[in-house]
Amino acid sequence: MGYEASWRRSVDEPEAFWGEQARLIDWQTPPRRILDQSNPPFRRWFVGGTTNLCHNAVDRHLDARGDQLAIVAVSTETGITREISYRELHREVNAFAAILVDLGVGKGDRVVIYMPNIAEAVFAMLACARIGAIHSVVFGGFAAHNLALRIDDAEPKLLVCADAGMRGGKIIPYKPLVDAALRETKAPPAHVLVVRRGLDPDMAWVVERDLDHAPLREKHLDANVPVEWLESNEPSYLLYTSGTTGRPKGVQRDVGGYAVALAVSMTAIFDLQPGQTILCTSDVGWAVGHSYNVYGPLIGGCTAILYEGLPTGPDPGIWWRLCEKYKARTMFSSPTGIRVLKKQDAAWLRKYDLSSLKWIFLAGEPLDQPTYDWLTTGTGKTVVDNYWQTETGWPALSLMPGLDLKPVKPGSPGFPTFGYRMRVIDEATGEEKPAGEKGVLVIEPPLPPGCLTTIWRDDERYRRSYFGHFKELLYSSLDWAVRDADGYFFILGRTDDVINVAGHRLGTREIEESVATLGAVAEVAVVGIADELKGQVPAVFATLRQGVKDDPRDVAQAMERRVVELLGGVARPACVYVVGSLPKTRSGKLLRRALQALMQDTDPGDLSTLDDPGALEEIRLAIARGPHCGQRRA
Repeated sequence: MGYEASWRRSVDEPEAFWGEQARLIDWQTPPRRILDQSNPPFRRWFVGGTTNLCHNAVDRHLDARGDQLAIVAVSTETGITREISYRELHREVNAFAAILVDLGVGKGDRVVIYMPNIAEAVFAMLACARIGAIHSVVFGGFAAHNLALRIDDAEPKLLVCADAGMRGGKIIPYKPLVDAALRETKAPPAHVLVVRRGLDPDMAWVVERDLDHAPLREKHLDANVPVEWLESNEPSYLLYTSGTTGRPKGVQRDVGGYAVALAVSMTAIFDLQPGQTILCTSDVGWAVGHSYNVYGPLIGGCTAILYEGLPTGPDPGIWWRLCEKYKARTMFSSPTGIRVLKKQDAAWLRKYDLSSLKWIFLAGEPLDQPTYDWLTTGTGKTVVDNYWQTETGWPALSLMPGLDLKPVKPGSPGFPTFGYRMRVIDEATGEEKPAGEKGVLVIEPPLPPGCLTTIWRDDERYRRSYFGHFKELLYSSLDWAVRDADGYFFILGRTDDVINVAGHRLGTREIEESVATLGAVAEVAVVGIADELKGQVPAVFATLRQGVKDDPRDVAQAMERRVVELLGGVARPACVYVVGSLPKTRSGKLLRRALQALMQDTDPGDLSTLDDPGALEEIRLAIARGPHCGQRRA
């Protein structure tokens, strides 16, 4: 059955279609009902069925492929490579699960994981899944304040961290950030389990609270922890994503629906069969890392390459060398990662034997034509764009080469994948836009398996954030899109105040609140501006309080430092402008779109509501003079 017939059946006959796909995973108890959508916008998949993510990712493969590589953890930062078979993975996960149980962690308890791309991060995730605990992985680049917000929301019983990570040869101590976060948080866990890598020998230690992972692992190496069978709709993990309010949203994922969606995607989208290899260059702290560094490949019986290091370290051929060595069939990266390589000699693309590599998938931000051309020409491989969100958990738009490869249109992620009935509608009227016209990308409920089930402990925010934008009950992606006459979708950028920095979603409100903590700052507005490398970067415009005599350059640098301190380096402003006033409407609303337009020399749209046209002219002159900190990148 080709794409059109399969997709049509997935949306018109969802219970029949997904009931068949459910056979791709193991169930302890078969589902009684495939779909319950009696309480929209909520829906429940595979109701009554009991299963377990760890069992499907590890245990069920032991007989057929116990000696096959499951995880290859490569760190070019430390020079260490660990090749871990399914049997060895089973042993490590059981040991880690036994540690969790000894520390009082059980079904439904939360565990925050703050680690780099190392094998122990995977062990910790799978161990949580094994015992029915809910993990929440926080990207290791986030600062202490950002970590504290997530701890307060999740209220974990345990925090697992590494002593440090590394980036470009520079040691990034994690434990001091954890200590700072726990001083700030209102809901500190009872214990911190520390994986020592020997990177921070002077690490501070809190007696009784902090525990060394190594001796506990030795103690439990022969443990055999039974699997906790969970009803399909119980939570598996939380993954926090930026919101426009400054408070992160805890995207909650289920168990059964997620497992089935990933199993389907591994074959139909990524064209991977058991025993084949995928190199996914994401971090376990992001949605792609969860789905295609860890759970997806393991559920599919594949080998996953987990990489810690720069795309250019030790040289720009490292990704291709790994593809050659482990005979990767599929690679999954981001346009930003490829743009970094694009600055290097294209000869690196031809240095290694890539005969096993068939597909290169890219996601996280729109793929520009020059990057697409450079990669396809240099490698001779088919490059497949795809679009999804933290909320969807797996691609919502993609070509599906494992099923039926349609012609590639550079710049388009293609067509809706299974279960996604998508439309492009007018933001004001909700009416469908004709082909070629820009509108908001929406999904008709029910959302397919694998998507978020709610926001952690906040059903009302789930309704409001995703289904409260139109009269009709529709999931708003909050992305602009166009669909062409052939049905291909093109993503044009965000409709809200969230910017996409190298595939990392950042709320402009979060950055504004960080800058506003400086006593010298009166008002602040942050907008996302185009960047050749990262897709978007933050630009800061701020006014100072009356009486502040400090040099604007010093204050601007302090703003930059404060953002990095509170949110991490990923949120570092590209440029900071200190100005006399900010453009506002007569009702007092900041005209951020006007700031963005001035930065990018585009039409700011209707300015009839502008209170003081002089403010806009001042901004224009400030931009022409250049920023007080950073460098204009438009």
